[in-house]
Amino acid sequence: MLGGVCTQIDYKTGRPAVRWCDLRFKVPAKVPIMQWYAIACFLVVGLIANGSAIEERNWQLVPDGNGRLHLVNTNPYDLPETDTPAPRFVPQQDIIFRLFTRANPTQPQILQLNNPGSISGSNFNAAHPTRFTIHGWNNDGSHFMNPSIRDAFFQLGDFNIITVDWGVGAINPNYITARNFVGPVGNTVSQLIDQLISTAGANPDNIYIIGYSLGAHAAGSAGKAQNGRINSIIALDPAGPLFAFGQPDAVSPADGRYVETIMTNAGLLGINTPLGQANFYPNGGRTQPGCGADIGGSCAHDRAPMFYAESITTSTPFRAMRCADHGQILAGSCTSSGPDANMGGQPSNYGRGVQGIYYLQTNNASPFARG
Repeated sequence: MLGGVCTQIDYKTGRPAVRWCDLRFKVPAKVPIMQWYAIACFLVVGLIANGSAIEERNWQLVPDGNGRLHLVNTNPYDLPETDTPAPRFVPQQDIIFRLFTRANPTQPQILQLNNPGSISGSNFNAAHPTRFTIHGWNNDGSHFMNPSIRDAFFQLGDFNIITVDWGVGAINPNYITARNFVGPVGNTVSQLIDQLISTAGANPDNIYIIGYSLGAHAAGSAGKAQNGRINSIIALDPAGPLFAFGQPDAVSPADGRYVETIMTNAGLLGINTPLGQANFYPNGGRTQPGCGADIGGSCAHDRAPMFYAESITTSTPFRAMRCADHGQILAGSCTSSGPDANMGGQPSNYGRGVQGIYYLQTNNASPFARG
């Protein structure tokens, strides 16, 4: 059945104001999926109708970092739109940068902006590759993507793994407020990169920034702030709601020397538009085998960081076919158009001429790669 919990929260004052609904779906057996989807949509409309008047209000179904859908009125009082985020989250003060290395694989060291001693006194080693990971909405540094990607890199060798915990801004029932933080979060990551370069001699060509959902756009924003000199930006199922190609804080092909997107729930929780130089659509990019009905899309959405973590260490690559264009992905009829390529992996595809639209199939459970 469909369950909903609706709450009123003012996104500026904390007082009741913005209505949002936490929707949970359980599909009864023997009910055809399309019929159940229609019922669910009808009930969603009912949830809205039972609230306050909805004229000229912008209701959005948006995902949190776990893929759970929330029904959000992003502007309940028809206030003038502004690009200025709510002031309660100050990225330079509130983001926690946790450094993990093989010398401290599970116990982090905290790197602080404007504190060179926190870098020089840490295990950061500029001779080792550096990888940033950035979580999405309604999550923090404990999100599963961080340890899974971190541990995969440590299986290969010495890396500086820096997790970007912006939970103070991301854990917010108002999606649009969190969405507007991706630019400031990216700029703050860029500031830390500048300090790693000036203090420890880090090399931008030895840095990847890996982001998931909203974090994917934050990764792109960090790359923009670095003027595209970062080696690789890896965007894992970049968030779709309220994003479009060409927006100043959305992932773009120029954000790094190589920009790769991995689309696993395109058109629902993730964006469908190709945003990178190379854009991979596993199993067509919309739904994923082994996820069942997955009406909310959370299972498919989470497959992007799962696929990427596996790609780092697997001896069986995620081999993908290059399609003629994105239209073939939408039509479900990819025909080979150029050399195949591997999705994800260590090192990335930078310098290999990998660009365009790619299709591949995966297994329905780990190990996912089929070669």
